[in-house]
Order: sequence, then C-alpha cells, then structure tokens
Amino acid sequence: MTTAPKPASPLFRMALDYGPLGVFFVANLLASKLSLPDMVDSLAQVIIASIAFMIASLISIIVSKWKTGHVSPMLWLSAGLVIVFGALTLYFRDDTFLKMKPTIVYAMFASILTFGVVTGRPLLQQMLETAYPGLSATGWRKLTVNWACFFAFMAVLNEVVWRHSTWDFWVGFKLWGAVPLTLLFAGANIPMLLRHGLQLEKDAPLPPAD
Repeated sequence: MTTAPKPASPLFRMALDYGPLGVFFVANLLASKLSLPDMVDSLAQVIIASIAFMIASLISIIVSKWKTGHVSPMLWLSAGLVIVFGALTLYFRDDTFLKMKPTIVYAMFASILTFGVVTGRPLLQQMLETAYPGLSATGWRKLTVNWACFFAFMAVLNEVVWRHSTWDFWVGFKLWGAVPLTLLFAGANIPMLLRHGLQLEKDAPLPPAD
C-alpha cells in the first residue's frame, strides 16, 4: 500500500530545490580562499564545490523522501544530473562537465515542453496543475510556450558564458545572472496567468534549479 505524499510548504520546497545550489556557491567561495599554489588552488576549488554539490543533492533527496514521502521528478532529474556530471568532473579533473550541465537541463526542458505543445499534450499542466488552480487551457499553452522559449534561450546563454569565461565568472553568472533571470521571468508570467483564470489560492512553484 502506497503512502500519500505529505504537503510541503513553499519555503520547504524552495530549500529542497535550491539548497544544493546554495551549498555549491558557498563551498566554491570558501574553496577560493584556500592558500594553495595557483594551479592546485584552481583544481581544488572545482573539486570541493563539486563534492559539496553532489552531497547536498543526495541529502535533498533523502530529506524530501523522509519529510514528504516522495521525491518530485524535477528533484530526481536535477540531483541525478548533478551526481553524474559531478562524478565526471572529479574523474577527469575537468570543470567542463559541470559547466555543461545547465545547458543540458535547459535544453531538455525546452525540448520536452516544445514536444508537448506540438503534440497537443499538456505536459506542464500534468506536472503543475495543483499549483496553478483555475488556469485555462489557453493559459497553460501560453505558459508552456513561454517557458520553452526561455529555457532554449538560457541553454544558449549558458553555452556562450562558459565557453568564454573562467570558472569563477561562470559561477558568478549562475548566482547573479541565471537565478535572478529565472525568478524574474517566472514573475513576469503572473499577469498573463491572472488574465487566463489563475486563482491566487496557492503559491506558484519555483522554476527548476539548474
């Protein structure tokens, strides 16, 4: 007999989704303060941040299962990619793998949502319907198209940034560029959603962390 998932507060969901990313930023900052030779210091910074990211992602899955009785598909996907690309980073001692992860996540979401729009399958609605009560079919379609375009844009932007910058600049872009852009875009959709029947009875979900 399966146990019904326990409801989770928006703050708790945010901690589960964005906690590992926050740990990654903090670990990278602390690692950058280590007094090591330049070449060793750069590699150590990447390794420490990668390990912290992987451990925090595993903890997020465990806590989600423990507190709510289930793990969301987005959390499984995000944590799985962190672990896979983090392991590749550690094995090859190359930060390229972690830098590519957001591109793959963004491209994957853009492709899935685009497929849903083209085939007439409300994939986003199936995933988030309880979080957008009252939203009409037109609203769901527009929201899906908007997010598909945004994720495609972010995939290209991440590729441009990591290929033409240092590790520290890319990390800074994730913190001060990608995260604010995503949150601003989510907020910018609210007026359109309200015009298409959204009832503000529940907190809208946060976009997936990359």
